Amino acid sequence: MPRRTFCGRRSEEERLLKLSTYYFCCDECKNKDFRPVYNFSLHFHSVNFSDDLIYDKTVDALYQCTKCLKTFSRREIEDKLAELKKLKKQSLE
Repeated sequence: MPRRTFCGRRSEEERLLKLSTYYFCCDECKNKDFRPVYNFSLHFHSVNFSDDLIYDKTVDALYQCTKCLKTFSRREIEDKLAELKKLKKQSLE
């Protein structure tokens, strides 16, 4: 890709291409590889207008480190990635 410059400075596009990739890493062993772990459940409850039990089916997705086997929720991963994004944005300012 030819380098495009303006007044001796790299274009914004080239500057963005030079940025590094950041990964969510396990806080125990610093591994970046995870596998999904699913929990399937039924939550039963009764209602006033029926003698039948009503249930809600849920699927909880967790992500397990392939090295130390620690699990993380989707929310924990998203929060950490948001934190990384915020730190990177501050370092560019």
